[in-house]
Amino acid sequence: MTEFNNGALLWCVPLIYVLACMPVALGAGIFRTWVVAEGAALAALAIALAAAVLQALSNSHIDKLGLAMLMLVSLLGWVVIRYSRRYLNGEEGQKRYVLAMLLTLASIGVVVVTNNLGVLVLAWIASSITLHHLLTFYRDRPAAVVVAHKKFIASRLAEVCLLAALALIYRETGTLEFQGISHHVQSANALSAALNTAMALVVLAVILKSAQLPVHGWLIQVMEAPTPVSALLHAGIVNLGGFLLIRLADVLSVSPTAQTLLVVVGSLSAVLAGLVMMTRISIKVRLAWSTCAQMGFMLLECGLGLYELAFLHLVAHSLYKAYAFLAAGEAVLDSRRRAFYPSEAGRSPATRAVMRLLCVPFAIVLLAGSLAVWKIGLPGLTIAPVAILIVGLGLAPLLWRADGWGMGTVRGVIAILVLGQFYIAGHLVFGALVNTPVVSAPLPLILWAGSCLLSLYLLQVWLLAFPNGQFSKAFYPWAYAGFYLDAHFTRLTFRLWPISLPAVLLRPPYSTAALLSEKS
Repeated sequence: MTEFNNGALLWCVPLIYVLACMPVALGAGIFRTWVVAEGAALAALAIALAAAVLQALSNSHIDKLGLAMLMLVSLLGWVVIRYSRRYLNGEEGQKRYVLAMLLTLASIGVVVVTNNLGVLVLAWIASSITLHHLLTFYRDRPAAVVVAHKKFIASRLAEVCLLAALALIYRETGTLEFQGISHHVQSANALSAALNTAMALVVLAVILKSAQLPVHGWLIQVMEAPTPVSALLHAGIVNLGGFLLIRLADVLSVSPTAQTLLVVVGSLSAVLAGLVMMTRISIKVRLAWSTCAQMGFMLLECGLGLYELAFLHLVAHSLYKAYAFLAAGEAVLDSRRRAFYPSEAGRSPATRAVMRLLCVPFAIVLLAGSLAVWKIGLPGLTIAPVAILIVGLGLAPLLWRADGWGMGTVRGVIAILVLGQFYIAGHLVFGALVNTPVVSAPLPLILWAGSCLLSLYLLQVWLLAFPNGQFSKAFYPWAYAGFYLDAHFTRLTFRLWPISLPAVLLRPPYSTAALLSEKS
């Protein structure tokens, strides 16, 4: 099998989605429409898996990163379409929904398989436009129309940044092929001002499209769309910014302006969104704030040069968030099960706080020990200390058990040891897939990131230990309001491009501001 044939096989996936639109557009019935859509999604998944098998059996040099993303997108597309068929049973506009869904999946497929930055940007724009039709599926719901309009504006601003970056990159390098751009950067003594500016524009576009603070409101408020659309948005489309950054890792690694933007904005978004999520009760709104925080972590990892961790994070977050949205109805049952857990009433708040603080160094020691064991067989294995810190902070809550240092903690230790092995194995696997340069982030950025993540952990511990304290009571209204960051961006967007809703959609007591506040 040659490299060309493998590459052509990957392009068959978006082509299948496009071809599946034809019978739907030509007047197929509802039943046939869903059969065609499910068949196309299953065929796309089979082709992606076949390409992976051919890659494993042959000596071809297929784009491993694109293949891995294509497998993920094909799996998500198949699951979402199957779920949509049951979810929308009896609804009007199902054919319109299927057409928009197939075209969205086709656009995402082009984004992940192309080796040309210009084609990627055009496909990303197309996916945003088709997604707009999915977000406004319920056209009689004013909140859906208002928030989709807000998201539309944010996306167009991001695309202006991307097109400007394309112009700068092409003028400087003479190509938009990723390999050509990387070769130009590697052969140059230093990154030119034009490329540095281009990467800053790319990062600004990613911030807008990844719903980072303070331009995050559209992701939080877009809750009137069908649940499978939310699953696709949070598990797939919003992750494309991280994918683009990994594609441009060779340029990003030598652009201090872009790295600083990613680390500062990503860390602040992760901290603030993580704190706001603690105040939310609505399942879908909590998941939306969680996505905002996780995207912040992913951008932070890219800014620190931890590209293999960022891609591992991308895949894990996609799978988890798709499951979380599609299984959101089970949250009530889960809360009932948690009611039977033993309480922590027997210990003072200060004791609980201290025990949870001690969980961090304990988790880091467990991860470092696991890494030392792996190094016995793989002496060349290295993982950046800041990556161990990030993963350790993420796993430390597994030790937050109600029975002190009893069996609950033992289970937590076992869970950290097991997940630690998965992380180290994932580091090796995803490092081979990403194949990005090994870089060391500047010390000030590492210190900033570490201080932000530790601050988030400390604040969470304090708020959980002293929920009725003076600080918590003063902090809660600000966190519940999202620190009022979205209000200014909302006013700006509607000044730039006002929205006019049909009179029938503006029934009292609703207004545009009230509709947005209800959904955030």
